[in-house]
Parts: sequence; C-alpha cells; structure tokens
Amino acid sequence: MKIEIQQVTKKLQGVTVLRDVSLTLESGVIYGLRGVNGSGKTMLMRLIAGLIRPSSGRILIDGKQLGREISFPSEMGFLIENPAFLDGYTAARNLRLLAGIRKVAPEERIREVLQEVGLPYEDKRKFRQFSLGMKQRLGIAGAVLEHPNLLLIDEPTNALDTDGIEMVQRVLLAEKRRGALIVLACHDFSVLNRLSDKIYQVKEGCVTPYAPPAQ
Repeated sequence: MKIEIQQVTKKLQGVTVLRDVSLTLESGVIYGLRGVNGSGKTMLMRLIAGLIRPSSGRILIDGKQLGREISFPSEMGFLIENPAFLDGYTAARNLRLLAGIRKVAPEERIREVLQEVGLPYEDKRKFRQFSLGMKQRLGIAGAVLEHPNLLLIDEPTNALDTDGIEMVQRVLLAEKRRGALIVLACHDFSVLNRLSDKIYQVKEGCVTPYAPPAQ
C-alpha cells in the first residue's frame, strides 16, 4: 500500500488545523506522530481514514483519490480517540458484529485476537462493565482483527498498565512484520521512539520530520 498526501490543508470554522502537509507513506513501516494535544495528529489520521475531507490538496491511496475515486481506504483498521462498542455485549460478541461486516475474520480469529490483547474469550462481562484498560484492549483488538493493510492508531497506551503497553508493542510490531502500514500517535515518547521507523513532528498544523535535539 502507498499513501500520498499532497499539499493537504484542513480548515475548521476558519481555523487552519493542518497546513500544506505532504507525505508519502508505504507498507511495512510504522510512522510515528509526535506533538501536543491539539497539534493536528488526530485530524491527520481522520483525513487518511476518509472520515473528513481536505479543504485543499488531495490524498491518494494506491493512486486513487480519496473522496473522489474511493470513499475510504480498503482493509483499514483504526483506533482513533475512545474505543466505541455496544455496552450490552461481551468482548467476543462485539468483535463478532465487527467481523460480520466484511466476513473475513472467522470465530477462531476472534478467539486469537482476544488472547493477543489479554482479554478472556469466554468472559461474560458486558462492555459497560469493563475498566478503561479493558476497553482500550478491546479497541486494539478491533483495529487489528482483520489484519488490515492500514492501521491508524491514536494513543494506544491510554489507561494501560506496563503489561498493556508491552502488549501494544507486541501487537503493532507483529502487524508491521506482516506488512501493514501503521500510523501511530502516542504521548509516551519512549514507546513512540521504540516502535516507529520514522517520526514526524506535528506542530500548529505543520508536519515535519522529527529531529532529536542536539546533545
């Protein structure tokens, strides 16, 4: 997969939230986004996902323009902001509903991905009874359930303990080895630095290669 972001600007209510962004992203690479809250990281992910449209510029997914030739990237998984599932369903049943859309993830994959993120397959608790950490784990499971070509992961370590952070690293590195293109935003720079092949600084809507401070 190849994503070309060409001179993209996004304005909301007259405020420029992303300014003239140009990037080329390719499969098998983890791209880290570094920046404070409100810098434009989540907005960039929403644009790549096709959830919003650029005010100017264009985004090409394997040569096809997002919003014109295709509505969304095919085979995409994402965790953007808070995980959203049905409150009255178990983890497994929520994933079954998700899997039912494209019908490419069998029951065995649901069992497998729950094990990967550290949630019991047989757990009868409903999503509303989950801790914040359990909800986050299920969000990650939902994102990688179908082994998508594109993964957009926003603050995956939120509400997770040390074991949970290690789980995130294992899961994302496994997806990278499989060939996924991963865009990752994480406030924990040690995690971002460990996982990312390339890091971009997002500051006041501008996206530039991250340069570590001189020692």
